[in-house]
Amino acid sequence: MLSVNHVTKYYDKVKAVDDLSFEVKNGEIFGLLGVNGAGKTTTFRMIIGLLEPSSGDVFLDGKKIDYSVTDTIGFLTEERSLLTKLTVKEQILYYGKLKGMTEEKIMEKLDYWLQKFHIEEYKERKIKELSKGNQQKIQFISAVINDPKLLILDEPFTGLDPINVEMFMQVIKEFKNSGSSIIFSSHRMEHVEMFCEKLVILVKGKSVLEGELKQIKKDYRKKNIHIQGKFDKEAVKNLAGVLSLEERANDFLVKIESESVIEKVFQVIKKSDEITEFRVEDPTLNEIFLSKVGESYEG
Repeated sequence: MLSVNHVTKYYDKVKAVDDLSFEVKNGEIFGLLGVNGAGKTTTFRMIIGLLEPSSGDVFLDGKKIDYSVTDTIGFLTEERSLLTKLTVKEQILYYGKLKGMTEEKIMEKLDYWLQKFHIEEYKERKIKELSKGNQQKIQFISAVINDPKLLILDEPFTGLDPINVEMFMQVIKEFKNSGSSIIFSSHRMEHVEMFCEKLVILVKGKSVLEGELKQIKKDYRKKNIHIQGKFDKEAVKNLAGVLSLEERANDFLVKIESESVIEKVFQVIKKSDEITEFRVEDPTLNEIFLSKVGESYEG
């Protein structure tokens, strides 16, 4: 289990991370979210031991993280960190040896992952000759070659088409099921919703929202109603508690301030005999993210 306990980090007088605490249990995928400059990268670097916190501690399985435990951590960075003049084999051998692995074990794991990602023919190819998507696969392999206990994934789907995104998703779930603690960061909120049971949203280094995703959605009072068919749109718009009504390609989206407004909307549209769908949904994580980040910047 990863424990981040009241961690603060200053760069001179600038506070990059402000009293941040969270836990990631074994077999759990945790979302660490925020806009650019929110403090995510600094937090990652403190977790893997590249930076010392100004105050606070980071523990993995009860042991303070230092270079004696970093061999059990895997980190896929948002920025490409590949040595493009090396071949795939040379690149993974380099990373594997940095993690204390034997050459025999590295090659065994490399062959496994190349086959898993259907790119066995690229083993002796130089990194710079690969497509962006295949480079991302090699970067992922470099992060997991040591079967990490803690896996940090920062924008892992960059450069991938939908088929390969699905492949990566399955692999990440396999690591979760094997007991790895996983931190997942992405600007694509739909990906976060697919994976993460818990999350933290950072703004200017400080947590502005944290907890279980289900509870966060429940506590966020606003709801969305999807309606298909013809109805009195002006009557719905004018209801107290209706925030907006948006006409989309196949339906209408009505945003409301709380569950108490659902019945009011239903009473209006039931007067029409041309309604084919009336569906209430929780807001998306993207809506909640934009709301919380916007409130924090306005404050």
